[in-house]
Amino acid sequence: MRSTNSLSLAATRILPAYDCSRGTTSVVPLAARRSWALSPAALVVMTCVLAVITLGAPPAQATKRPSYGGTLRVVLRASSVSLDPREWKPGSSSSAQNEQLAVLIYDRLLALDDYGRFQPALATEWSHDAGMRNWQFKLRPGVKFSDGSPLTATDVVAALQPLLPPSLQISATENAIAIHSSRPVPDLLEQFSSGRYFVYRALPDGLLLGTGPFYLGENSPPEPSETNPSVVKPAHIKFRASEEAWSGRPFLDAIEVTLGEPPLRLLYDLQIGKADLAEIAPDLVRKARQENVRIWSSAPNTLLALRFDDAQPAAADQRLRQALAFSLDRDTMANVLLQRQALPTAGLLPQWLSGYAFLFGSPMSLERAKEIRASLPGNVAGASEPLRLHVDSSGDLMKLLGERVAVNARQANLSVQVLPPHEAGNSSALRSVKSAPAGLHLFAWHYDTISPRAELEALARQFAFQESGEGTQGVSDPEQLFALERRFLDERRILPLVVLPEYLAVAGNVRNWSPARWGEWRLADVWLDQAPNAPTADENRTPKSSSSPRMNGGRP
Repeated sequence: MRSTNSLSLAATRILPAYDCSRGTTSVVPLAARRSWALSPAALVVMTCVLAVITLGAPPAQATKRPSYGGTLRVVLRASSVSLDPREWKPGSSSSAQNEQLAVLIYDRLLALDDYGRFQPALATEWSHDAGMRNWQFKLRPGVKFSDGSPLTATDVVAALQPLLPPSLQISATENAIAIHSSRPVPDLLEQFSSGRYFVYRALPDGLLLGTGPFYLGENSPPEPSETNPSVVKPAHIKFRASEEAWSGRPFLDAIEVTLGEPPLRLLYDLQIGKADLAEIAPDLVRKARQENVRIWSSAPNTLLALRFDDAQPAAADQRLRQALAFSLDRDTMANVLLQRQALPTAGLLPQWLSGYAFLFGSPMSLERAKEIRASLPGNVAGASEPLRLHVDSSGDLMKLLGERVAVNARQANLSVQVLPPHEAGNSSALRSVKSAPAGLHLFAWHYDTISPRAELEALARQFAFQESGEGTQGVSDPEQLFALERRFLDERRILPLVVLPEYLAVAGNVRNWSPARWGEWRLADVWLDQAPNAPTADENRTPKSSSSPRMNGGRP
């Protein structure tokens, strides 16, 4: 067995190299609560970063020191979240919020830092054989769950077994776990440092315990307001700092999350001081920046695309699919409709993840689309039989994007009908139109891992490409991945449109906000500037009684 010390290919794509001479900086999380040793190269980089920060910051900023205490208030659009990784669906739009909150209470075997290096977490060492089929991870001793019970190798196997694909077998030894695969898995570290591969312990009553820096303290579901029953109060989740965390106590005493807020309300809450972190819809980013709101954006981590559905016979015609593909104006969608807050794409994976997305280019050609349309029967995607488009994800943005697809199709003499949403007040005629089979769907796909191969496999499984997801397991070389993605795209089962980053508004009192570029938050490293009349750390740490139902990730 040999040690794995080389940099990840995926991480190299994600993270740019640091250039001290040019003053290019990458925010480095404070290591006050970590005990990991830094390499000589990392020390040089850290010295350069500290020099840039010290020289470039105002005197008042330079004297700021981390402080313990306070509650970070987070507001999100999602009306509900799941903290059980076994329930997460690959690519779902909710998986982003699930993962960002789950990382508060669970740990993975390893982590990825800002420089593309794998760092120890629950595993302190790892190794593999020459064929990368057999892997071994040595576990960190002395780790405890939030209830004080020790973490064992058996716990790790029980947690990861239902999350791993059938091709991977996992077993436990006294202080380590072993992974065996019939095929090489060179990207196993990328998978174990991202996505849903968290370690937890499932209790008999269904509660999940974690070893992370926080535990779930309170869960208040949506309920009618006491003063006005017609108004529903949003759901609240409160995470409290764990004294048992192996990585040390986080700076914050608690994190309070409010769910189900409308997009405009999210921005308003931050501006009036009711929130410290607020999710921002792409169409509100420009407005927020004009109002001098501090905005953070991730790398593009959500794909918006069209998929064909054979439920409508016309959608199975390859010529129709090709004509629609040539009619799509992705640049206008990204730059005008989405106000330059998205990037056009003709590939399934974004550039930062694959490294070759630019090779696909933009295939728009109205003349070619019209030529293909002229060769089709008149009743196919025509007035008598339009191609029906269903928007799978809710929201005004997705609806506008669906209408733009219909406009582009009309320019190529194709008829696309956007199905109206089903509402209680809809007439029976509208309801019958919506219930008609749709040949086209507009959907959102969130990239869950930093492994391009794993993402292609998930897409292949979800959309039943001719080459099954099992065929991607031995693929690791970028040229092989490009060829595989090219074959998937040639089927024209999916037509990619744009890729969207995640946007967050960050209040001025939030310090050391240094999330990963691919979208993972690092709230355990955040600290708050405390107002003079803010409650003390002891006051914030005092648990409050709650009769609300428990959620996974809580403390019994």
